[in-house]
Amino acid sequence: MFFFSKLVWIFGQPLSLAFLLGLLAFIAGLLRWRATMLTTSLLSAVVLFVTLYTTAGAYVVQGLEERFPKPAADPADLKCMIVLGGATQNEVTTARGGYELDSAGDRLVEALRLAQKYPQARILISGGDGSIGGSYEGDAVISERFFTAFGVSTSRMIEDKTSRTTFENAVNTKELLAQNGLSDCLLITSGFHMPRSMGIFRKQGISVVPWPVDYRSTGKETPGFDFTQPSRNAQLLATGLREWVGLVGYYAVGRTSALYPGP
Repeated sequence: MFFFSKLVWIFGQPLSLAFLLGLLAFIAGLLRWRATMLTTSLLSAVVLFVTLYTTAGAYVVQGLEERFPKPAADPADLKCMIVLGGATQNEVTTARGGYELDSAGDRLVEALRLAQKYPQARILISGGDGSIGGSYEGDAVISERFFTAFGVSTSRMIEDKTSRTTFENAVNTKELLAQNGLSDCLLITSGFHMPRSMGIFRKQGISVVPWPVDYRSTGKETPGFDFTQPSRNAQLLATGLREWVGLVGYYAVGRTSALYPGP
């Protein structure tokens, strides 16, 4: 299932789809299948245009981010927090050391803020090496270096070093929480990732409080054209569609509590 999902997304993301349609158009041209060539060329151009020059990605991501609103204030007390992996540049950090953060680095920054405010809180870091090759350090290993660099004791940390997917995050977390007598923790992950995460955790019977971070949209996005930042538009659409593919796929195999989990 893990390798299948990786391969599906490699070929299914918008820019890959545009390339494959363009390749099909080229082959159809060589074979003189004029109708097929024209149709696939047009589809490739449409996919590429929507991906690069519209706000479709920002709008999709915004919908996911708004599903679970961010709490208005910090909790009165905090015993534990769960930080889902995906916040570090595993390949770079494995080669260079340290703790290089990626675009989801807010997950660790927010966890650090809360850890300093609530010195009694435990931190469960869930994240192994999610690459196909499995040759890099996982988020749990890298995050330990990050937290200790800012004075957080390793005695407060609980590490899940083997999970590669959100489903494995939840399964491993359930066992670790039981072993440590913890419950009702904050669940810290990116806003766009929260609906799928909450659905999976609920399906596993894990009671958590959603704590979304790492927002990618303004909250005021509307459908339209945007010719100023094509690379950002492409990244946002890939992020949003990947989450929806995950939501639909996990729901189809019974791994989440609902197709589109909400509060």
